[in-house]
Amino acid sequence: MKEFAYVRASDADEAAALVADRPDAVYLGGGTNLVDLMKLGVARPGLVVDVSRLPYDRVEHRSDGSVLIGGAVRNSVLAGDAGIRWRFPLLSQALLAGASGQLRTAATVAGNLLQRTRCGYFQDVTKPCNKREPGSGCPAVGGAHRELAVLGTSEHCVASHPSDMAVALAALDATVRLRSPGGTERTVPVEELYLPPDRTPHRETVLAPGELITAVELPAPPPGALMRYRKVRDRWSYAFALVSVGVSVRQADDGTLDRVAIALGGVAPRPWRARAAEERLLGHRPEDALLRAAAGAELADARPLPGNAFKLGLITDLVAATVRDLVTGADPAAGGHGEEQS
Repeated sequence: MKEFAYVRASDADEAAALVADRPDAVYLGGGTNLVDLMKLGVARPGLVVDVSRLPYDRVEHRSDGSVLIGGAVRNSVLAGDAGIRWRFPLLSQALLAGASGQLRTAATVAGNLLQRTRCGYFQDVTKPCNKREPGSGCPAVGGAHRELAVLGTSEHCVASHPSDMAVALAALDATVRLRSPGGTERTVPVEELYLPPDRTPHRETVLAPGELITAVELPAPPPGALMRYRKVRDRWSYAFALVSVGVSVRQADDGTLDRVAIALGGVAPRPWRARAAEERLLGHRPEDALLRAAAGAELADARPLPGNAFKLGLITDLVAATVRDLVTGADPAAGGHGEEQS
């Protein structure tokens, strides 16, 4: 590991001042991903600025039903928050489906959103990787890509985003609050936080140098909405998603869907909001043929590789089953098909 300096920031202004003028400086939250990458030699910061003690560690439930979640809130705290479990079960389920209990206790909301891909070529510094070294190539395209993306890729990168939480937040229409080094704030929807790989896969988010994620905001959930997060992976626990889905739907009195939000994980370089599928379903009864057709519409522009083409069928099955089970009240944990519910 490369030698580095460490500073624990006492406030946001100090943190920003330390990072703004140092291209080799990084923020440290829980460190569950950053430290791993430093050990591997993928991340080589000269200065690590610890922001875990800044006053962004609260979950605030507002009177209008919205929630403000501080960027330094630990994943385990958020997953166990009674208001989140009751009113946003999709989010709690996603958090509990990620990592291990020990890692969730250390990991933060902001760090979870900014964690890097687990593509093996990205993590192996002896291999070329356009995300790690622009212009060096993407051996995953012709190599091991079973776990990687089928949507939103480019010829320069097929890496998938690993976060479970980000998928749930995308389905919940969450926004991210960013603080610039000058102290000004802006917000961006979660799904717009991430940049497509195109020709510049090393640029992963819209964050400007020194910007800090201070909070995530959840709008009030639609009354009567049904929510669920489901994840398919190779192991029963402690594994990244092959495919995951976060769903929030609501049925009108006539049985049609008057609210549909679907986000996919493990299949794209960012949490993938399935807008085409939502459009096909909105205003219709969620019958199985339509559910599968809606998922198919979402996959019209998919670009699978030989080793991950199986994900297309998996996505279709998972989307259809999750929506169907929600509206019928079925419990997917009772059947068990290699997936885990938390």
